[in-house]
Amino acid sequence: MADTPNDAPRPDGPPGPASRRAARIRTIGLFTGGIVAALLAILVYRALVPGPAPLSQRDVSDAITKALASQTPAPALSVAAYDAIRPSLVLIETTFPPKANGSKAGLGSGVIIDDQGDILTSLHVVDKATTIQVTFADGTKSSATIATSRPDNDIAVLQADTLPGTVVPATLGNPGGVQIGSEAFVVGNPFGLYGSMSSGVVSGLGRTFQSDDGGPVLHDLIQIDAAVNPGNSGGPLLDRNGRVIGIVAALINPTKDDVFVGIGFAVPIDVAGGAAGLPQY
Repeated sequence: MADTPNDAPRPDGPPGPASRRAARIRTIGLFTGGIVAALLAILVYRALVPGPAPLSQRDVSDAITKALASQTPAPALSVAAYDAIRPSLVLIETTFPPKANGSKAGLGSGVIIDDQGDILTSLHVVDKATTIQVTFADGTKSSATIATSRPDNDIAVLQADTLPGTVVPATLGNPGGVQIGSEAFVVGNPFGLYGSMSSGVVSGLGRTFQSDDGGPVLHDLIQIDAAVNPGNSGGPLLDRNGRVIGIVAALINPTKDDVFVGIGFAVPIDVAGGAAGLPQY
């Protein structure tokens, strides 16, 4: 009987080498066909549904601009300081004995310093006044009288006959904690413009000042470059946190006019508060 060739079919045994090769070729062909079909599907999809266009430099710039515009910056220190003192600010209006040209009216500022509604101000704002009227932050108006005073420090404490429905005393700070260059905010009523604010820095410490009319010599004053004008006297000097560190007392002007040229003075609050019986620091 003749031998059966290696590549001849073997109906009664496992497939021969030729059959296995054919099976592998068919498997590889199917796999390759699948890959080709997938690639063709991807190409067709991309042709029918194009992707987004690449970003241009202008697109990038516009996106950055919109992102920056959506950011809300933190409020300035001056905004927070003003909000803190606003409910405690007082407008002071005075009249003085008539002269040849009629009665003399005056303006000044003050600040509520305790729960009883006591108002701290400069003595020269109210000294010898025939009438004193105060206006609180809520619009309440009242006559007022001098409760106590300290002429050596140009400080007076006023008591109003009628208090507002809500009394909001200011938060007092420590003037010993400021130094030259510290933020300084003056809030008051310059020229009768109620609730005005100016900002600057502490430009000197331990200053001495005497007014031209022979008033008391004031010592250990805080010097500031925040604008001070007529009507600011008696108002609060604030630190960066809105705490009262002084009472505005004077300005220097070599021209002898009542306008600000860069130097103002405030009595430290630890000295000024002594007139109202406030504790020393």
